[in-house]
Amino acid sequence: MIKRGRIYIIIGLLTLLGIFLLEYNKPKDINWFPSYVSHHKIPYGTYVLNDLMEKSFADLVQQVQKPPFEFLTRTDSIQGTYFFVNETVAFEEAELNAILDWVDEGNQLFVASEYFEKKLLDTLHLEQRNVYNEGSLEPLFFLELSNPKLQSKKIEFKRDYYTNSFDQLDTLRTVVLGEVYTRTDSTETLSRHINAIKQEFGKGEIILTSFPKAFTNYFILKDNNLTYTAGLLSYLEKGGNIYMDNFHKSGKSFYTSPMYLFLNTKEFKWAYYLVLIGALVYIIFEGKRKQRAIPVIPPVKNQTLAFTRTIADMYFENGELHLITKHKIDYFLEYLRSKLHVSTQDLKDETFLKNLSMRSNTPFEEVKKLMALMDGLRSKPTVTETELKNLNQKIEAFKANVHGK
Repeated sequence: MIKRGRIYIIIGLLTLLGIFLLEYNKPKDINWFPSYVSHHKIPYGTYVLNDLMEKSFADLVQQVQKPPFEFLTRTDSIQGTYFFVNETVAFEEAELNAILDWVDEGNQLFVASEYFEKKLLDTLHLEQRNVYNEGSLEPLFFLELSNPKLQSKKIEFKRDYYTNSFDQLDTLRTVVLGEVYTRTDSTETLSRHINAIKQEFGKGEIILTSFPKAFTNYFILKDNNLTYTAGLLSYLEKGGNIYMDNFHKSGKSFYTSPMYLFLNTKEFKWAYYLVLIGALVYIIFEGKRKQRAIPVIPPVKNQTLAFTRTIADMYFENGELHLITKHKIDYFLEYLRSKLHVSTQDLKDETFLKNLSMRSNTPFEEVKKLMALMDGLRSKPTVTETELKNLNQKIEAFKANVHGK
């Protein structure tokens, strides 16, 4: 029976080990979450963009972790381009006012976002709308820059079923930088929509693009898409500082939990799981007792009282009332010596009786009668049951006086 149980345990462990090996060697699922975080290497992270910017613009790039309002109002001598890229960049009112005031002083704002808040669109006299590929069920769009010198052919993008474009432009103030094309029917007919614009604002300028995925790792590294991204970046202010925003991000830029970094690494994660399984196996096999149980031996009970009662019953049943009386008197005298600290050599001594009366809180006459009763019973050859009970009652009454009852 024990041998069969061991076989089952070994089979279970081997099965568990096989599952671990399969899980460990299984290809990691691709994370398509649009985080746009600068150090994320997932498809929709912006690690490649930031690496490209650092290499292309040398010491001009600065990573900004603060909110724009705090960065612009509490930092002096900020000049250049403020670069935002995220799925949605939504500025608060005070934040947007601070940014627009900064742009008005001669700086540049570059925002790549699928959606923009209404106040910014109203300020630039723009509107947005969703664009769907009506001519096909597959997610297919064509991207192109307006300046033919920046891009030779249209770029295909097959990840989204819809995109966004700018509508109702102020053509006198707005320069179109890029378009997105969709199929209007099953033929090759394409419909043109504007998705990147530039507009002067005071002494500076604002560049908006509704296709932020152009700056993601997936887009830049796919085929020749880098030419499209580089074309948009060519509109950055020449020679100026570039402030890369890391505050307005869909993904989390900083992870406070050390377990995230631990479990996000494949090797560490499975090592952690193996430690947990090992601890469980240890508890199962080593947690049981390895020696026989130690019996619980109850302590020896104090049988003095029971023994005394047994002896008393035996004396009483045998009619040894005189002997019982003698023991009763002897125990009482011992009580007087140990409790009240008096000498019991002469029970008729006046000094002894007065001293005992004061210490026991008992009237002198009662003490004298009790001592006389005890002395008389000790000298009698026989004692009746009535006399024994009378003696016991007087002794108990005396003790009650001593204890104040």
